[in-house]
Amino acid sequence: MSNRKVIYHELAPEDAKQWMDAMKPEEFTLLDVRTPVEYSIAHIEGAILIPENELQEKMKDRLSNKEKPIFVYCRSGVRSKKAAQILANAGYRKVYEFGGIIDWKFGTVTDY
Repeated sequence: MSNRKVIYHELAPEDAKQWMDAMKPEEFTLLDVRTPVEYSIAHIEGAILIPENELQEKMKDRLSNKEKPIFVYCRSGVRSKKAAQILANAGYRKVYEFGGIIDWKFGTVTDY
């Protein structure tokens, strides 16, 4: 048995945007791992919300395709790194963490 840490990929927000723009929306998942309140104030269009502290229990049902690219963000990059590692450890093969929404310069939407 290996003690090797399963890794995910880290991207700059600009690179994540470029990758997502090159794909159809149904070809990837954009995952926001902040709280529902944070999400309602502002989130990236098309993002689904699974708070980082609920990811372990909800990922199997909400993220059923382990081969589909998942782009993960939070507010500053701390929770998204934890979430990306949880996903990678669970066997998700294409996990791309791009930090926090505070560094996202491409517009957001709100639930208000």
